Amino acid sequence: MFLRTVVLVHLGALAMLAASSSLWFDMHRLVDTLFYLLSTLEPALLIGMLALCLARRTVNGLRQRYQWFWGLLIPAVIAGGTQMVIGNMLRAGTSSPGEHWPPLWQEVLATALCAVLVAGGVYRYFRLRGRAYAPSFHEARLQALQARIRPHFLFNSLNTVLGLIRTNPKLAESTLENLADLFRVFMRDARELVPLDDEVLTCREYLAIEKLRLAPRLEVRWQIDGMPGDALIPSLLLQPLLENAVHHGIEPRTDTGVLNICITLVGERVRVEIDNPLSATGASRRGNQMALSNVRERLELQYDMAAELRTGPQGDRYHVLLEFPYRKERRRRDVRRHFNPDR
Repeated sequence: MFLRTVVLVHLGALAMLAASSSLWFDMHRLVDTLFYLLSTLEPALLIGMLALCLARRTVNGLRQRYQWFWGLLIPAVIAGGTQMVIGNMLRAGTSSPGEHWPPLWQEVLATALCAVLVAGGVYRYFRLRGRAYAPSFHEARLQALQARIRPHFLFNSLNTVLGLIRTNPKLAESTLENLADLFRVFMRDARELVPLDDEVLTCREYLAIEKLRLAPRLEVRWQIDGMPGDALIPSLLLQPLLENAVHHGIEPRTDTGVLNICITLVGERVRVEIDNPLSATGASRRGNQMALSNVRERLELQYDMAAELRTGPQGDRYHVLLEFPYRKERRRRDVRRHFNPDR
């Protein structure tokens, strides 16, 4: 949002400058006008956006008309104050300001009115953009992306259960229970946000099933002591990443491969780091793209530009870094799913 606002405001300023056709015949005056415009615009824009961020938590709880009032007043006051300070500084460096400068109050008032118009236009742009994605298109797209998740391990797990029925019926029964829990998660509404600890539990159940099939090739190391369990994320956001890591990094190996999963809270953002061994055939670099593009598009629909997904090889391992805003559920649920390692 910050980047888009900066681009929109600067494009508007350049458009206003281009509309003054008389300036194009006087390069010296054009350069002076451009310098004056940017020297006023940059501080007002940065300070104004910082002030809006600081006032966000207070203003967001008000009625919509009051949100508009403060959202327009703050940029107007900051832009007018910035114009007053810079105008006084520029006049102080001029020997005869009366011959070259209009009254200061006129500049301050004009700048404040421009700030109101620009802020209103930017707000309107983001509101229209939000409506373009919600609710019907946004929800339909999430449902379509969720439907594309077709985990290969479901079929592999059924074959594993068939092999365990005669040799270890109890383990086969517990594996089917884990599989039933996973199917329940896969059928969940894609619009639903789930706590991070529920998503981690789903990943644990998935990895427990894969452990039966790939042991002793699969070794999982969890680092989740600093994990914010109440953070809300889209359902099945992490499981496709782990499935990729197992399918492309562990399954082709003949020796033991370590899968590292680290989830921490960094400031107001949740960071998930997953790394797995690189396949000797290089398949992981090609095969990861379909699931990663799915996850990346779901992140964009849910968080817009606030989420980040970076992937790539680092040495002999493939590294996935996922970051998204920490949005916690308002009230912790009393009943939580718990992972039973004996199942």
